Amino acid sequence: MSLPLDDLLKLSPEEIIQHNEKPSGDQLRNKAQTYYEDVYEGMELPKYMYKPTPTHLFRWSAAIENFHRIHYDLDFGINHDKNPSILVHGSWKQSVAPQFLKDFTLPGGWPWKARFEHRAMLVPGDILIMWGKVTGKYEKGGMGFVDLEIGMKTQDGIESMPGTATVVLPLRGGKPIPYPFVPPAE
Repeated sequence: MSLPLDDLLKLSPEEIIQHNEKPSGDQLRNKAQTYYEDVYEGMELPKYMYKPTPTHLFRWSAAIENFHRIHYDLDFGINHDKNPSILVHGSWKQSVAPQFLKDFTLPGGWPWKARFEHRAMLVPGDILIMWGKVTGKYEKGGMGFVDLEIGMKTQDGIESMPGTATVVLPLRGGKPIPYPFVPPAE
């Protein structure tokens, strides 16, 4: 059962990670559509948990060719830059948000837009919780638009990535969301 974010943050890090709602590939391939009518203001989206390790950060550095030593060289990060450890990449966090929104809208919706800020240093061992909450919804052009508050909190409740997003969901019995998505004219 899904725990509200506030209740989740009262748990120990070991207990938090056990409530990961990130779906498997098979679950995503067989996901039933979430329709506009299924969501309501105040509804929390499934929460995705991550626990980055130094190996994850090194692999991400190599994959995106970001070789700044603060992301993989512990001695450099601590002694040269005076950081608490090696740091989680902002670009990794930027990759999590669109995936989170895409997964929520699958198979026939569209993650239209998102904005967020990077506000905290994250280090290996932190439990990171990608979360979202419905803040509003409206119909336009035969499609359902859903406004969200999104973010990534640590196990200590520190908000490291506050932001907002808008996704587009099909109306039950309505037309499909066009691909590629083009918003309706004002």
